[in-house]
Amino acid sequence: MRPRPSRRALRRFLAAAVALLPALVATTPAAAGTAGSASACPAAGFVSQPFHPGHNGVDIANDVGTPIYAVGDGVVTISGYTGDYGQWIRIQHPDGKTSEYGHMYQRDVEVGDHVVAGQRIALMGAEGNADGPHLHLRIWGDLSYSYGIDPEVYLAEGGVVLPCIPGSGPRPRPLVYPAESGRVVSARSADGRLEVFAAGADGVHHAWQREANRDWSEWERLGGPVNAQLAIAPNEDGRLEMFAVDGTVFRHRYQLAPSGAWSDWEDFGGGGRDIAAGVNADGRIEVFASGPVGVFHRYQLTPNGGWSAWEPTGGGPADSRIEMEKSPDGRLEVFALNGSTFQHQYQTDPNGGWSAWGDFGGGGHDLTVDHNADGRIEVFASGPVGVFHKYQTGPSGWSGWEGTGGPADSQLSSERTADGRVEVFAMNGDTAVHAWQNGVNAPYHAWETFGGGGTEVTATSNADGRIEVFGTNPTGTFHIWQTGFSAWSPWGWVNSTAGPGLN
Repeated sequence: MRPRPSRRALRRFLAAAVALLPALVATTPAAAGTAGSASACPAAGFVSQPFHPGHNGVDIANDVGTPIYAVGDGVVTISGYTGDYGQWIRIQHPDGKTSEYGHMYQRDVEVGDHVVAGQRIALMGAEGNADGPHLHLRIWGDLSYSYGIDPEVYLAEGGVVLPCIPGSGPRPRPLVYPAESGRVVSARSADGRLEVFAAGADGVHHAWQREANRDWSEWERLGGPVNAQLAIAPNEDGRLEMFAVDGTVFRHRYQLAPSGAWSDWEDFGGGGRDIAAGVNADGRIEVFASGPVGVFHRYQLTPNGGWSAWEPTGGGPADSRIEMEKSPDGRLEVFALNGSTFQHQYQTDPNGGWSAWGDFGGGGHDLTVDHNADGRIEVFASGPVGVFHKYQTGPSGWSGWEGTGGPADSQLSSERTADGRVEVFAMNGDTAVHAWQNGVNAPYHAWETFGGGGTEVTATSNADGRIEVFGTNPTGTFHIWQTGFSAWSPWGWVNSTAGPGLN
């Protein structure tokens, strides 16, 4: 039953009164709110249904594709798909409140992203249980309760009265986290379709989803370096760029337009052992490569622009496996491991220079690096007695190495579930297993088998948040994907053919 008109009128009156306070005290709407409270308009449109018993939230209706903005600073704790909402997002705010956004057509942020008030996070849609395009906005004080807080009252405390007009001007970009590197890599195009590349003895092969979250094209042979190590990263304008190196050749190719066709191969440098690519806070791609005398790097001089020359990094393990990750403040970190040495280095400032290499542990076979929902980096490394991990305990502190079990000398990959839990995948010649956090920022479940042995593995996420894993063996390239958020498909070829085999 809807509230009595007198209560509704009172709430409107209070909201209007709060909205007038900034003018009375000669301050801005953002400054009028309490620390950490909402201070940004969530979306343009009209209130099609208010908060009331039976409707836990407020609906703001407008056209499909209308931008949706974070109502306050915070951390994304959920970015995925569920039946009632379709695509949805949750953001945890410093004041202890949680904002929730439903029925989106497109999501622009991932779990673990740090967002600011007024940052675009999605586009309005009508997915899930919806009669038409709208934003369903909820505000939670305690997620264990069955009902939240009236969003209109919460927004009014920060000086935002519905209907509202979102602020203008540039918005901070979400953090872009590096994708896993290796002989098979995958990333999403700007339109949400996954693309996958696998490097075999006859060069690099490529397949792509025909539509976001849907079936796959046939494999296309691209040539290029043989048995190469690959890395992939998005340009500032959304065009993917792919890098490939073998012992003598380093080349790259890039999309000519976001989600579009690809260029031919172009020279990028001499050969090397392994590579990793990441995106700086300002959108410039930076590439690291290892070889017999250590680790070198090269970076875009401007977003979408030309490249610097190769520069030494001051050391790093020779012929090492490399992965990159991003700190919560946007600084890139590089981790490099060979059979005897594990080291890392990090940017001293976002977009800035680099620290010296520091010891991070003993040697190993392979590594994967990811981030917890709260932004803390977590590192996994395999060796002759299984898989170990190490994680940040704070902005600059690290735990010791802890054993997890797992297969010896395995190839590793990791990805985050839609609710922000890290999931780790390990594959050697005998088995493929995975382990996952029991809760957000929590310890891990025991390893469980999810397939037979293979040679390479990589994990990524579909546009709707479901994890998809690609594995290789000498007979071809195959994949497995979440059919929900806890159930998995069987292993199968990426499309109707086996695709490239990797020894």
